[in-house]
Amino acid sequence: MNYILAYDLGTGGLKASLFDEDGKARAGTFRPCDTYYPGTGFREQAPNDWWQILMDSTKELLAGRIHASDIACISMSGHSLGVVPVGKDGLLSDRVPIWSDSRAEKEAQIFFRRIGEEEWYLTTGNGFHAPLYSIFKMMWLKQHESEIYARTEKFVGTKDYLNYKLTGRIATDYSYASGSGVFDLRQWKYKEDYIEASGIEKTKLAVPAASTAIVGKVSREAAALTGLLEGTPVVCGGVDNSCMALGAGCFGEGEAYTSLGTSAWVAASSAEPIVESSCRPYVFAHCVPDMYVSATAIYSAGSAFAWLRDVMCQDLVAEQKKHGINAYDAMTRLAAESPVGANGILFNPSLAGGSSLDKNPDLRGAFVGLDLRHTRADMIRAVLEGICMNLRLAMDVLSRQVDFRDDMLIVGGGGKSAFWRQLFASIYNKNITQIAVGQDAGALGAAALGAVGVGLWDDFDRLRDICAVKSYLKPIPGDNAQYEKILPVFQKIAENQCVVAELMAEMK
Repeated sequence: MNYILAYDLGTGGLKASLFDEDGKARAGTFRPCDTYYPGTGFREQAPNDWWQILMDSTKELLAGRIHASDIACISMSGHSLGVVPVGKDGLLSDRVPIWSDSRAEKEAQIFFRRIGEEEWYLTTGNGFHAPLYSIFKMMWLKQHESEIYARTEKFVGTKDYLNYKLTGRIATDYSYASGSGVFDLRQWKYKEDYIEASGIEKTKLAVPAASTAIVGKVSREAAALTGLLEGTPVVCGGVDNSCMALGAGCFGEGEAYTSLGTSAWVAASSAEPIVESSCRPYVFAHCVPDMYVSATAIYSAGSAFAWLRDVMCQDLVAEQKKHGINAYDAMTRLAAESPVGANGILFNPSLAGGSSLDKNPDLRGAFVGLDLRHTRADMIRAVLEGICMNLRLAMDVLSRQVDFRDDMLIVGGGGKSAFWRQLFASIYNKNITQIAVGQDAGALGAAALGAVGVGLWDDFDRLRDICAVKSYLKPIPGDNAQYEKILPVFQKIAENQCVVAELMAEMK
């Protein structure tokens, strides 16, 4: 039996998984990783931490399970927008900026004096806050850490650094390069005038290849440190957004999924990037050639539900500790006692601020329509409905440019609740599906890249069977009709809240 060793490096840590050649997960382990906050806007991690975790995880997975010679290939998914400086002797900085690091505000402003900001977005699809993108972090390093910059031979991404440690070779793939800030989505290559405007030498950017390309083979040194077999092929892999879409079975036109975790997003696969100036979906090249993954997000989803639990449902938390009754399950049972529309309460879940869907990032959450007759059950239902409606607006931005299929996959921890999935079905007016993959979508996507890369699979169609639907909920027509009336009211309230947020900012 051949096995694929897949690594999924997220902000919170590294998940290492063993998949057999049929794409079935056989074993897995997760180890957390620290993030450091040395200054305003700084978000850093230590690449040596990633490598240590990879070594430890690999030894744990191999111990007593399989022989290293049974591993046909290794493949990697990694969190986006990372900037790791590598010189001729290896890593040049103990800590490096990760995707959420926003220190490069001034560098972005300098760049946009030469390149129109809207033109840049429409070309790159880089819809996050501009300073988060890699090229501006490189510009910051050139300005503030000139010695490190001068010694840098290549800047690489998170998963690309681990591939380098395994093989000694530097490469990236198109999906990761598409988050560089200087990548032309439609041309699938770096844009020369953007690189020139940045002042970064093109030679310092890793050359992109297909996500299924073989970067190299496990070196003798890496084999000794990890327990892997020297010469094992290492496939390039992809950025986490694209690997997750692939592992969720979303790689055909109009296939989409909703990721429902602490934050949440709706992502769609399409043959054209979905770019739209007012709401700014963020886009990555897909791991699948000539396809894109476009997404819109809200910053508080599961975290809003957790806030409600901790603030208003402490008795249910106590019951969980005492009797093992899950507090979230108890909350959804209460929510089911409230009717569609929560007896007139609307909830904006923007507890972590406004997203690109909103006109003001200072927007915050709110209950609207409360009166003396309302119950806790109404408020719980309003929170669940509010998250669904906010994501419906996110979905509508994408659906204006691509024809979504009738089915919408839900992945992530929030998708475990059948009640919540039914709300999504009626509010989205789509059939909500669940698959067995669940939270392993990123790792499975990486494994699929490895399987195709070394010829175990001819193509990605094998994922269709692996991602077979295990549950299926249809919209309730009457409920959908009511939500369609509520949705424009919800949207209008959010717009007005953006105005109020400006006034509240003046109070500080």
